[in-house]
Amino acid sequence: MDINLPLILFLATLVTGFFWFVDLLMLRKDRLTAIDAAAAQFPELSEEEKKEDETYQSAIEAAAKEPLVIEYSKSFFPVLALVFVLRSFVVEPFQIPSESMLPTLEVGDFIVVNKFAYGIRLPIIQTKVIDIGDPKRGDVMVFFPPNDDRYFIKRVVGLPGDKVRYTNHELFINDEKVSASLIRSEASKFMEPCMVLGGVNNIVEEQIDGRDHLVRKCTMPGDLSQNGTWVVPADHYFMMGDNRDNSRDSREWLYVPEKNVVGKAVAIWMHWEKILSVPSFSRVGTI
Repeated sequence: MDINLPLILFLATLVTGFFWFVDLLMLRKDRLTAIDAAAAQFPELSEEEKKEDETYQSAIEAAAKEPLVIEYSKSFFPVLALVFVLRSFVVEPFQIPSESMLPTLEVGDFIVVNKFAYGIRLPIIQTKVIDIGDPKRGDVMVFFPPNDDRYFIKRVVGLPGDKVRYTNHELFINDEKVSASLIRSEASKFMEPCMVLGGVNNIVEEQIDGRDHLVRKCTMPGDLSQNGTWVVPADHYFMMGDNRDNSRDSREWLYVPEKNVVGKAVAIWMHWEKILSVPSFSRVGTI
């Protein structure tokens, strides 16, 4: 079962904020009264003597002591609130779990996602309240696929109204063939889909709307890479992984509704594939 981190963070912020607010309105007054009462027990002490008198200091500390839940709430609430706001409205980190976006993104890449590039959305319910911009062809986007509550990351290939056709590794958008040029060939890894089909992987530079990016294609197209034509409905997007023969994307589950958009992937900030491995920053940069 996937952990709903935004919901957990929201609830943690709400609970700690509630206790902080209750303390501010109610409990703090009782502590201030107790502090005054404790201080009144030592009328003979001057201000200088109070600083050095252990009995006086112990009495004041006991009167001012906060309940443990209040102490923790006041410590954690500002941090949780800041993280919640940043993750909800500004940027959010994600880790790449699969090879579906090779060679652009590798397993273990940690990326930064711009949460306001496509508009300001309310946390948890993902309702857009301020329209800032729309996805463009070629963007790498984080979203929820149809009927799935997991985050996915793919490249935007089709915008609302576009006709997308993919035939034997050739991509057509609105009946225009997308420019693609071979960069290099790579041997398939043991038991990966391309090797099972008896092919090798070609790294190809593809250009969509004047923007270049690399994709990986097996010389033996799989089921999803042989033939298909789709017309993108209004307020939906057609998504494809850069690893064209090993990606679950719109060729399988069709179109991503606009309400499922999370944000635009803008940069890699770290690579850390395994817990026992050493983090690397050699892949830091824009996507």
